[in-house]
Amino acid sequence: MDTQRVGMNELAYKDHGEGQAVILLHGFCGNSEYWERVMPLLDECRVITVDLRGHGESGIPEGGFSIEDMAADINYFMDQKQLKDVYMFGHSLGGYVALSFAEQFPEKLKGFGLIHSTPLPDDENGKDKRTESIKKIDSRGMEAFIDELVPKLFNQDRLEDKSEEIDKAKQIGYDTSPAGAKETLKAMRSRGDRRNVIQDSRLPILLVAGAKDQIIPQEKTFAVEGEHIRTVVLDNSGHMGLYEEPEKLSLEMKSFISDNK
Repeated sequence: MDTQRVGMNELAYKDHGEGQAVILLHGFCGNSEYWERVMPLLDECRVITVDLRGHGESGIPEGGFSIEDMAADINYFMDQKQLKDVYMFGHSLGGYVALSFAEQFPEKLKGFGLIHSTPLPDDENGKDKRTESIKKIDSRGMEAFIDELVPKLFNQDRLEDKSEEIDKAKQIGYDTSPAGAKETLKAMRSRGDRRNVIQDSRLPILLVAGAKDQIIPQEKTFAVEGEHIRTVVLDNSGHMGLYEEPEKLSLEMKSFISDNK
């Protein structure tokens, strides 16, 4: 991993390949390794994966932060690397960050995508669950929290088949800073409704949902319709298509990029 100074913080990242620049943003309690099976399949692109603040090898600034702050990190990173006209894809939490980025800095994108994510805010029940997760991390520790969380992210009909992938996701989760996880939960809890960002965008948009996703069901991913929006369902995936169906996900991403050059 390389690092880049972003304001008072440092972001860890990987930069692989040549061609059209693509930035991949991971989900909650993940890091750049979440994309390890997708990254090499985007073989005609320059693929950059970033550990979001509070995750992986990236730092965490003092005090709280918002989804908008996480998007601003990526903007600062892109300025430092002189990146523009990129495609940005975000998984779950990363989708919230990508949407915020598209709202604040649309001129820097050629298109963007949400992978198992949604433009909708948390409802009251969802907010309560974020609060409960913070309490669990405080009372039981990060490892117990991850052990409970990660299996729920996968297609429940294929847990035995995906035991290796589940273990990998757990190991990544264990390395997440407890403070980073808790502040990210607060940021997700307070995020706003961004359906208008998708509806009003002049950019092409890819929305990918898992048919077996118990975290963000299809109707929440596909909350907005429009001619500029492409929707894809991964039939055998829960919330982790990047581990459950990386080949199909990669093909859909490559097709989206190719069709919108």
